[in-house]
Amino acid sequence: MQIFGVYVPAALCWASLAILLTYWLRPLLHRLPLSRISWRPALFDIAVFMLLWWGLARLADGRLLPTRFPV
Repeated sequence: MQIFGVYVPAALCWASLAILLTYWLRPLLHRLPLSRISWRPALFDIAVFMLLWWGLARLADGRLLPTRFPV
């Protein structure tokens, strides 16, 4: 991916977007009872970030299911 003529890894762009979404969703998710019963709230935040990053990367890939098995 190229931003202003500088090549940037796509994973960095998707991770940046995922961290912004996590930051935005964090107050909403912490109001749910699920975060109050979780063992460590920081682990819950990291899990949300990782799921968002994975989801954005899969959507950017353009296909959700593999067409063939990797060799």
